[in-house]
Amino acid sequence: MNFRPSSHCSFGPDSSSLIHPDSAGFASRRDFLIRGGLGFGGLSLAALFGINPFDLNAAATGGPLMPKAPHFPAKAKAVIQIYAGGAPSTVDTWDYKPELEKANGKKIPGYEGLAFASPFKFAKSGKSGIEVSEIFPELAKHVDEMAVIKSLFTEIPDHVIAGKMLNTGSGQLSKPSLGSWVTYGLGSVNQNMPGFITLGGSPDYRQCAFLPGIYQGCNVNYDTNSNLKTILANIQSEFSTLDRQRRQIDFAAQSNREHAAMLQKDEQLEARIQAFEIAFKMQTEATDAFDISKEPEAMREKYMGASNVYTAGARAMKETGARMLVARRLVERGVRFVQVATGNWDHHESIATKAKEAAMAVDGPAAALLTDLKERGLLDSTLVIWGGEFGRTVTSGGGGAGAPGRDHNGNAMVSWMAGGGVKGGQSYGSTDEFGGRAVENKMHVHDLHATILALLGFDHTKLTYTYNGREFRLTDNFGNVAKEIIS
Repeated sequence: MNFRPSSHCSFGPDSSSLIHPDSAGFASRRDFLIRGGLGFGGLSLAALFGINPFDLNAAATGGPLMPKAPHFPAKAKAVIQIYAGGAPSTVDTWDYKPELEKANGKKIPGYEGLAFASPFKFAKSGKSGIEVSEIFPELAKHVDEMAVIKSLFTEIPDHVIAGKMLNTGSGQLSKPSLGSWVTYGLGSVNQNMPGFITLGGSPDYRQCAFLPGIYQGCNVNYDTNSNLKTILANIQSEFSTLDRQRRQIDFAAQSNREHAAMLQKDEQLEARIQAFEIAFKMQTEATDAFDISKEPEAMREKYMGASNVYTAGARAMKETGARMLVARRLVERGVRFVQVATGNWDHHESIATKAKEAAMAVDGPAAALLTDLKERGLLDSTLVIWGGEFGRTVTSGGGGAGAPGRDHNGNAMVSWMAGGGVKGGQSYGSTDEFGGRAVENKMHVHDLHATILALLGFDHTKLTYTYNGREFRLTDNFGNVAKEIIS
């Protein structure tokens, strides 16, 4: 699968009022279309989500977001990525190490500093008996649906670099994100919505880089304290009816087709017109998708917890739960890739309290998501992924003896996947006896990406894009599929 790139441009919001074709004062027809198009009351996807132009060659075959067939039958059709920003500690979450307990406070071979045993208890869970930290009591009930990957590693344990590596396959160069590659390869089931939506998080994690701009992640800073008009600002035009907007978009598209036939195709104008088209369709669909008030109260409580609890932990759970519920509603409506940003895993000190707080915010909501997807018959076709950018040391970091934490460690990181063709109830790979280094079935981030693409029906070496005379892919020149993870 390989589309030739067209030239790119960027465009932004304009607060000018709508302009009728008969209006005077334009230097050219092109000037009229640009200025008139940008006055759609902020309907531009750039005003809403920062979407850039997209591939006109793909548009000629039915639109760049039209559903596309993968290389082979897919196990998963959609992805929900729960990004645990800050880098969770492996030995405090999913990788139980009794030898670390025995060595607590002592020097251990091959490591600097003193061993720091997890302050949390672990228990065998599910029929598979996977050992899970007590900070994840609800997710522990779902281990038979999970593949817990304990042997991940990355080269540079820096938050910015490792975060970009996990989300784009490159720690330094500007490369397309995982969600952009997935949407580029599969398109979107719903032509009235973007194919890739992020709920918070860094712009680096949703960038499309050199891929056509329609594949960039559309960010929505979802917040239960804000109304939908604020969250989805500019989705509704203040200046025009739907009928008038429809006629303006059609007029602009027809004028541009005539211009292309007589003179030349103007890619910038075409991109704007097609972006307006998607935004026009979103006016009703997007508002409905993000309106969780339409969910039964019992469903909202499963995701968000009781509404009458006002502790800091309960508030964090509420916001994370709301985003998880929105993610399910988006996937249900055909959005291909949704990233939910969670965080607060940067624990250089006081890990005994801070890790528990970070886990509380995601444990119930993520468990509710898995249950909900399964009950709706969506888990088999939806791949759910959890994990952060690197791991943590098995020796104590800052905070001193009274409130120790853990420093950065790229040699051992943990993730889990569920649904979407994943063979559940298994631990894949292992670390050394103390948990500080991956040793068995070592899995680089490129291997993780190759496995995710395989679940979606792609040979990662063949999902490519030609840019500046070179074929690029998510996994660069590396990557092996962990076939044991796939059912």
